[in-house]
Amino acid sequence: MEKIQVKIKKNIKIYDFLINYGFTTSQTNKILKNRDAKVNGQRVSGDYNLLSGDELTIFCESQPTPKFKVLFEDENVVVLSKGAGIEVQGENSLESVLPGTIAVHRLDRNTTGLLIMAKNKMAEEALKQSFKDKGVEKLYVCEVVGRAKFENKNYEAFWLKNSARSEVKIYKSYVQKSSKIISRFTTVKEGNETSMVVAQIFTGKTHQIRAHLAFLGHPIIGDGKYGNNKINKKFKEKSQKLHCFYLKIIKINKNFEYLKNMQFIDKPEWAEKYI
Repeated sequence: MEKIQVKIKKNIKIYDFLINYGFTTSQTNKILKNRDAKVNGQRVSGDYNLLSGDELTIFCESQPTPKFKVLFEDENVVVLSKGAGIEVQGENSLESVLPGTIAVHRLDRNTTGLLIMAKNKMAEEALKQSFKDKGVEKLYVCEVVGRAKFENKNYEAFWLKNSARSEVKIYKSYVQKSSKIISRFTTVKEGNETSMVVAQIFTGKTHQIRAHLAFLGHPIIGDGKYGNNKINKKFKEKSQKLHCFYLKIIKINKNFEYLKNMQFIDKPEWAEKYI
C-alpha cells in the first residue's frame, strides 16, 4: 500500500482534488469508499471539502499517473509538461490545480507536453505579447496513420471552426468565414502502418495540427475526433499521440529579458529516439 502526503494549497472538493492529482475515476471512488483518505489525521468521506493548509494523506495501491510535472519555476513563470486528461483553463484545470497561475496559451485536453504559464499580471501580458509576435517557438511530435512523406516544408490550407460541434474543418481553398493556416510537417520516421512526424504551426488555430494532418490523409493515432476509430482500437490508444516537446522564448518584453533564449525540451518515451 502506497502512502501519499500532500499540503493543500486551495479550497477544493476532495473528489476533484484526487482526480486532478492523477487518480482515475475508479481509483478515486475506491479510495473514498474505503475511507483511505485522512485530512489532518482524521478519515473523511467523499463529500469532504478540503481547505487551504490542510494536510491530506492518501493510502492507495499504486501511485497515480501525474497530470503534470514542473520543469522550471520562479516568481514570474512556471514551465511544465502537461499530461493527458486535464484542461489548461476552466473547472478542475491546471489553473485550478496550480493556484496563482495564468494560462497564456493552450494545449488540448488530451495533448501532452510543454506549457508556460504566468504567475502575475505583468508576466501574463509579456508572454501573451510574445505569442502574438511569434516570439515563442514550439515543436510537436506526433504518430500518424500510414506512410507519411512530409519533407520539412510548409503546408497551407483553410480552417473553419464549427463552435456548436466543438470541431474544425479544413479546406483546400477559401470558403466563407474560413482562415488561412500554415503548418510545417517533417517525417522523422516513416513506417508502413504509422509514421512519426514533427510539426510546427505558424497560425495557432484550434485543433490545427490534428485537423490538418487528418485532411492530408494522416490522422494522429488515438485522435477520437479527427482520427480513424478502427486504427485507434487496434493500437489501443484513447488519447492522441501528440506532444509539444520543444519550447523556446525568442522575443519578450525587456522586463523579462532573462527568459530570452531559454529553451525547454521534454521528449515523450514513444518518440524519444526520433527527435
